[in-house]
Amino acid sequence: MENKVTKIGVLTSGGDAPGMNAAIRAVVRTGIYNGLEVFGIMRGYAGMIENDIVPMHSRSVANIIQRGGTILKTARCKEFFEHEGRKKAYANLKKLGVNGLVVIGGDGSFRGAHKLSSEFDIPCIGLPGTIDKDIAGTDFTIGFDTAVNTAVEAIDKIRDTADAHDRLFIIEVMGRDAGYIALHSGIATGAENILIPERKTDIEELVSGLLEKERRKKLVNLIVVAEGDNFGGAGEVAKVIKERLPSADTRVCVLGHIQRGGAPSCMDRLIASRMGYSAVECLLEGRHNVMVGIVNNRMHYTPLEKAVKAKQRISEDWLKIVKILAS
Repeated sequence: MENKVTKIGVLTSGGDAPGMNAAIRAVVRTGIYNGLEVFGIMRGYAGMIENDIVPMHSRSVANIIQRGGTILKTARCKEFFEHEGRKKAYANLKKLGVNGLVVIGGDGSFRGAHKLSSEFDIPCIGLPGTIDKDIAGTDFTIGFDTAVNTAVEAIDKIRDTADAHDRLFIIEVMGRDAGYIALHSGIATGAENILIPERKTDIEELVSGLLEKERRKKLVNLIVVAEGDNFGGAGEVAKVIKERLPSADTRVCVLGHIQRGGAPSCMDRLIASRMGYSAVECLLEGRHNVMVGIVNNRMHYTPLEKAVKAKQRISEDWLKIVKILAS
């Protein structure tokens, strides 16, 4: 690898997450402050292959810290999975003299960065941008706090109408492989049950608990389900409940992509800014191929390969809290 980084590229890849723009802003302005040339790579790895790469200036990132989404856009790129695609992408970077990369995304994005770096000796720094909070090596990921607060606000509103009609609502939130949005939003809104991918759903226990609550005349119930729950999501859970509790007025609400959008929360703006600044510092210091995270309010660096393979684990204590507080 070249010893001195002089030109850096920044890209966003995978699913968008609120706070990505704040991270882009931090990378661009920290790079410029340190005398680096900064390039924005449009549409993730697809833009790298298609040479859709633009110079970034301080004014390029003005008035974006409060915006959701990503000004650099994001896209899936099958071509980058192949060596030839990565070779083409690297050739485009080399033409511009880009000798350092900051990749904002999730584990798939880090896998791509790790391969590119291994094959072509270009230093890469990863920033965890995913609403699912499913990457080890950081207490929070960019976008999680905003997404979970969006879910909480929506579930609070659903509770109002559930209470007015004595209804049982099954609410599906995002989380294909991780249940953090479901867990946090469920606890914060007083859900009776929270179903997550990390734990096998015991449908009999769920139905039994609802029957017991029905006997106690507790007619307003909220069940929060992560989309990746092993039982098949809110729709499948609702089918069983409607069969077994025909007297319950059961409704399903899928929150969907509303959780991805919106202005990032203060916390997401802060951690994105801090991580973006640290990513550039890493490149300048010669610390390469790591993911920048925050653990116990301190910067934490995880090798990209480990950030890819490892997942966060949900403590059994959280699940115990849910059971006790919903009793």
